[in-house]
Amino acid sequence: MKRPRATRRTFIFRRHARQAKAAAVAPRPVDSLRPIVRCPTIKYNRKVRAGRGFSPRPVDSLRPIVRCPTIKYNRKVRAGRGFSLAELKEAGIPRRFAQTIGISVDGRRQNLSEEGLAANVARLKAYQERLVLFPRKAGKAKKGDSTETDLSKIETASHIAKALPFAPVASGFSEIKKSEIPAAVEGGAFKALRHARSEKRNQGKREKRAKDKADAEAAAKK
Repeated sequence: MKRPRATRRTFIFRRHARQAKAAAVAPRPVDSLRPIVRCPTIKYNRKVRAGRGFSPRPVDSLRPIVRCPTIKYNRKVRAGRGFSLAELKEAGIPRRFAQTIGISVDGRRQNLSEEGLAANVARLKAYQERLVLFPRKAGKAKKGDSTETDLSKIETASHIAKALPFAPVASGFSEIKKSEIPAAVEGGAFKALRHARSEKRNQGKREKRAKDKADAEAAAKK
């Protein structure tokens, strides 16, 4: 019996093939063998040095206030990826224009509460009040550009996160006294809930049984 031929060619990389492949790689110089250290501080300092070239523009972008996911951490707030389209529309800022004035935009984000929407809209309006826009060409100001302002007389901020910090939020826990604890349900809360659930589930059966009994008694009297 002949074995079926393979429809595809299989490649098996054996030991001698790996050794030949490794020998074909040219040796690197000693300087390139140094370990690559990925430190966030190095990246941050590089970003700050690059930002000095377009001072007084801030280094970072404006971020929204969002809640941390899951029930365990949703009492905490942090900086989000970008403002939603609903928040920008409520604040009266076009999406493309927002990205040119240092506002982060996330078109995928959805608002799940009116409180969160109102907080981020207020954050956008506070940013607009403090924003100073210079015209692209000197002496040719357009709509929305600020008038000529002396930078020596105003206080500039290199970081938006420090200029507009997040408002403190309550931890979500509150202590109560022992006297303020409500009285326990007589017989236990679990039994009371199970009894109420059973009453609701069997209400139709009991009504039908009572109606059939009344009809039978009325028929017997006739």
